[in-house]
Amino acid sequence: MSLSNSQAPILEIRGLRKSFSGVEVLHGVDFSLGHAQALGLVGENGSGKSTTMNILGGVFPSDGGTMRLNGREYVPTSPRDARANGVAFIHQELNLFKNLSIAENLFLGDFPRLGGKWPLINRRAALKRTAELLALVDLELSPSTPVGRLSQGERQLVEVAKALRTEARIIIFDEPTTSLTTRETERLFEIIERLKTQNIAIIYISHILGDVRRLCDDIVVLRDGAVVEALPTEMLTPERLISSMVGRTIDQLFPPRTSRPRAGEPVLTVQGLSQPGVIKDIAFTLQPGEVLGVSGLMGAGRSEMARILFGLDPHAKGDIIVDGQRLDEVSPRACIARGMAFLTEDRRGEGLLMEASVTDNIALPSLINYARGFAYIVDGKSLAGDARRASRTVLINAHDIDRTPAKHLSGGNQQKVVIAKWLLRNPRVFILDEPTRGIDVGAKYEVYKIINQLAADGAGVLLISSELEELLGMCDRILVMRRGEIRSMHQTSAFDRELILKSAMWDGLKEIAG
Repeated sequence: MSLSNSQAPILEIRGLRKSFSGVEVLHGVDFSLGHAQALGLVGENGSGKSTTMNILGGVFPSDGGTMRLNGREYVPTSPRDARANGVAFIHQELNLFKNLSIAENLFLGDFPRLGGKWPLINRRAALKRTAELLALVDLELSPSTPVGRLSQGERQLVEVAKALRTEARIIIFDEPTTSLTTRETERLFEIIERLKTQNIAIIYISHILGDVRRLCDDIVVLRDGAVVEALPTEMLTPERLISSMVGRTIDQLFPPRTSRPRAGEPVLTVQGLSQPGVIKDIAFTLQPGEVLGVSGLMGAGRSEMARILFGLDPHAKGDIIVDGQRLDEVSPRACIARGMAFLTEDRRGEGLLMEASVTDNIALPSLINYARGFAYIVDGKSLAGDARRASRTVLINAHDIDRTPAKHLSGGNQQKVVIAKWLLRNPRVFILDEPTRGIDVGAKYEVYKIINQLAADGAGVLLISSELEELLGMCDRILVMRRGEIRSMHQTSAFDRELILKSAMWDGLKEIAG
C-alpha cells in the first residue's frame, strides 16, 4: 500500500497468518502504517479485523508472517508488552473500572512511588499527571472523579488519555463512536486530528464508512481474512468500499419492499402515554405490515419509550392497545403473551445469554409454549427443531447452533439470534431499538431483509434508529421525538431530510409534516 506521506512506515505487517482450532482465519495480511497517518480498517464482521488487531496488540501470537515497528522486528507477548512498545488498543468495550477514579484508572498497576524505605504511592504526582493528560484531551474534570459518573464520550477520552500516559505512538480505535452522541463523536474526531499533529499514528476500525472516509488518509479492506483493497481514501468511493467488503456489488443499500401497510385495525395503538421526566403524551398507531420509524437525537426519549411500551419501565398514565384490546397489565410477560417482541439496543447485555448456545438463546422466550403436562416438562426435541428452523430463516452463520455459544458469533449473527428467538412466537408487534448498531454493511442488508419479511407477513414494526438514512430507506412513516415528545410525523411520499432534522433539533418547530 502506498502511504500518504514519504516517511518510512512506523508499522509494517507482512504475510500475517493465524489459525484457530485448525481453521486459518488470516491468510497473509499485508499493510503499512505511516507516522502521523490515520489508517481505516474496514470489513464485514468475521473478516479478520479483530484478529489482526489482537495480534498487533499482543492479545495472542501470530502463526506466521512478520511485524516491524520503527524498522525493528515486533513480536509482542502480551498487551502490557504492546503498550511498552508504544501500541495502545482502545476496545469497543472500554477497559475502565467504574468504581475507581480517573487517576486510579490511568495509573492502575503502575502508580508513581514515593522515595524512601516504603513503596508508597505518590498520589500528588498521580493527580498532577492525570490533570495534564485530561487537558490534552479537553476534559475539564477532576482527576478524583469516579469513572462511573462520566458519560460514554468522556470515558472514551479517558481511554485516549490512558494511551497518552504510556506515550503510545500507535493508537487503535475499535468502533469508538458506537455509543456516542453526535457532539461526543465530533469531540473525539477533533482529538484524533490533534493526535496526528503530534506524530501519533491512528488505526481506525468502524462500520460507519462515512466516518472512516472523513478521518482516514488510507483505507485497508479485509474480506475473509485477506486484504482485498489498500488505497488512499480518495481512490475508494463508497460503492467500491461496499462491494470490496461484501465481495459483490450492492446496487441498493436497502432491499426493495414487496408489501405495503394494510388497512384496518392497528396492531398497536398508543394513547397519551406519559412518565414524568421521561416521555409526555405519546400517541401513535402502527398498522399491520407497516414499518414505523422513530427518529431523534440521543436523549430524545426513543429508547425510554420503547422500554415503557414493553413494560420494562413504568408509566404514569396512558393506554397501550394491542389488536384492539387494552393492556391492563403492562409487563414484559403480559406484552409477550399479547404478541409483542422487543429487540433491545444492548444485545450483549440484555438481549442474549452470551455463554449459552444459539439454540438455547432462541428457545428462551418460548419455553412455556413447549411445556407439556402438569409438570411442565419441556419437549426439547420439538423446541430444538423449531429453533433450528428459525435460525435458518434468518440465516445465522454458525457451524453447530446446539454447541456454539452466542459470544462466539459476529455482531450481525448475534442480532439475528435475537430476532430468531422472537420469531418462534409469531409476534404481531416488533419493537426494534437500533437493530443494526455495530454490525457491518452486509449484515445490515440481511437484517433489513428480515424486517421487510416481518412486515410482509403482517407484523407491525417499530424501528428506532439513530441513522436517518436507515429510516429513510426502510420506513413507511417516521415519527420524530425531542425531549420525550413526538414533534412531527412524516409520510413516505413526503420524506424531507431537512425537515426531519429540524424537528429533532429545533424547539420552535412543532408542526406536523405530511
